[in-house]
Amino acid sequence: MSKNNIKVALIGNPNTGKTSLFNQLTGLNQKVGNYPGVTVDKKEGKSKLSATQNAIITDLPGTYSINPTSLDESIVLKTLLKKDIKESPDVILVVADVENLKRNLLLFSQIKDLEIPTVLAINMVDQMHKKGISIDLTALKEELNTEVVLISARKNQGIDKVKEAIIKCHVAAKATPMCDNNKIDPEYFEKLKAINPNFSLYELWLMVTQKNFPEGITKVQKEQLLSFNKDVSKLKKYQHKETIYRYQEINKILKKTYLVNKNAATDVRSRLDKIFTHKIFGYIIFLLVLLLIFQSIFDWSSVPMDFIDGAFANLSDFAKSNLPAGVFTDLIVEGIIPGIGGVLIFIPQIAILFMFIAILEETGYMSRVVFLMDKIMRRFGMNGKSIIPLISGTACAIPAIMATRTISSWKERLITILVVPFTTCSARLPVYAILIALIIPNKKILGFYNLQAFTLLMLYALGFLSAILAAYILQKTLKIKSSSFFVVEMPNYKIPSFKNVFLEVIEKTKAFVFEAGKIILALSIILWFLASNGPESFKNAEKNTIENIENKQLNKADLQQKIASAKLENSYIGIMGKTIEPAIKPLGYDWKIGIALITSFAAREVFVGTLATIYSVASDDEDTSTIKQKMRSEINPETGKKRFNFPVGMSLLVFYAFAMQCMATLAIVKRETKTWKWPLIQLFGMALLAYISSLITYQILS
Repeated sequence: MSKNNIKVALIGNPNTGKTSLFNQLTGLNQKVGNYPGVTVDKKEGKSKLSATQNAIITDLPGTYSINPTSLDESIVLKTLLKKDIKESPDVILVVADVENLKRNLLLFSQIKDLEIPTVLAINMVDQMHKKGISIDLTALKEELNTEVVLISARKNQGIDKVKEAIIKCHVAAKATPMCDNNKIDPEYFEKLKAINPNFSLYELWLMVTQKNFPEGITKVQKEQLLSFNKDVSKLKKYQHKETIYRYQEINKILKKTYLVNKNAATDVRSRLDKIFTHKIFGYIIFLLVLLLIFQSIFDWSSVPMDFIDGAFANLSDFAKSNLPAGVFTDLIVEGIIPGIGGVLIFIPQIAILFMFIAILEETGYMSRVVFLMDKIMRRFGMNGKSIIPLISGTACAIPAIMATRTISSWKERLITILVVPFTTCSARLPVYAILIALIIPNKKILGFYNLQAFTLLMLYALGFLSAILAAYILQKTLKIKSSSFFVVEMPNYKIPSFKNVFLEVIEKTKAFVFEAGKIILALSIILWFLASNGPESFKNAEKNTIENIENKQLNKADLQQKIASAKLENSYIGIMGKTIEPAIKPLGYDWKIGIALITSFAAREVFVGTLATIYSVASDDEDTSTIKQKMRSEINPETGKKRFNFPVGMSLLVFYAFAMQCMATLAIVKRETKTWKWPLIQLFGMALLAYISSLITYQILS
């Protein structure tokens, strides 16, 4: 990237359309990383401002104030206080919602007082007429003494003006504070300003209140700043006065420039809220939305899934036919291709799930669900904010657990962290999808609803109900005193932005595929090696099989199949599977499924890829079957019936519904709780629950 790129920090309150503006400015030129030392996502993108000027846009976490109350908000403060040339922003782009301009301007006034060149983008101007809002833009620019642009990020209106304003603001390279803290106590703030004139007065004030000291502050100056912190009562009094003073200034400005005529408004939000948050109809609508999602996951994904499944089977055939026979070809055909195919086959279903989650968030409906569920969650030791991690846990437990940072009560936060892994994440979806396809008939119930989709919905419901029940038990057993309040903001209803949804699906699906793909590819190679090598019994397997009297009557194809199975059984991986087989046999599993259970403790989605690799090594077919066909044709030698019958399939579904099989999640729980106690309780507690539940399921059904 060019050294002449303008560094722009994008900041705003939640639900102001900040993400939409970021997507419009950067498009697909985005990358996601982490802020140094923390696991919070850092989104950056490159934007072409003009023919000669580019910008690097950093999307900072949403915040209501520059004074942090959570880890996400502390990232904003640390970024804006940096004074080193590489990290500090050249221009700050503040996004505000046209309907909540007064509240948004509180954050803007704080940013402005940092004396960094600032642009104000007022979003959702396409809603101004419906809300009866009018703005005197020229007067507002003069009052705020900054560049102000009216935009509709969702409709791609005013984006060019934002780019022009960034360039203009950067060229001018000047900024003046909006509020003067000297009015609170002139003597106090004059002494504060004298400590280091290289920082603005408000930056020094933030160092005092937040005890956050950037580079450029010497040890002596730090001690001087800390001395201002000794009188806590005065500090709180001045912080309170500062907020009142800011709102007084904002009110003066808005009286001159901002007018709301409620008689001219044509808003339908309140009428929709009465329906979506109704104490009866609200829950019915939410259930219908979930039914639609799971129906779509099965109906819409079947064609692309079958195409991917067949394509990898054909790719294996092609590699087997065209590559020279040998160890390398066996690795590709039996290890790498089946392993990768076991991940990619589920892209359609995972993409559809992420698409619906993105749409629910974009429309504003997700906030209504949070409000609706608060009454239920409080009975089980959590609050409405807990539903956000539980719902986002359907995508991945890792960001869901990190999302608990917004919960102020430690007890409620800990309970939420411990129960989130019960919710059905996207890593379970491949296991559920393949097993449901094997044991549940593809037929309609009530004439229109897919039975397989209904089964998937029931598994999601089982996960959620398990989380609720576990939370109730933890509420009664954890002896932690705490209290909290629940506050949720209801954003306006919006038509989803196709671009935002598309980018969200691409980003989340790509992250899933690459993260899961790395694990599965590595494990596929290891599994292939362990399945293709073994001790002395492995080396003699072919000879012993041929010499067996029963096998002498077999044709060549059947004999080769017997040899391949005997080799696998005597390989290193076969010995591992045979070792644990007595423990898992009561669940209906054989040693091959046992191997998949062991490997999937790293990540659940590895289960399907493991079986694909094992069955590829065990098979000596000339024509490679698809993953589904391999599992469907697997026979239990003791009964002569299908291995994956209804009792075994249901037992596996129940096992994966409860088992904690994700090392990354355990690592995040350890980081968030700062102890190994809770992740180990999760691991062994959920494993025991999974074993007992699947044992009961198999014994009842068989």
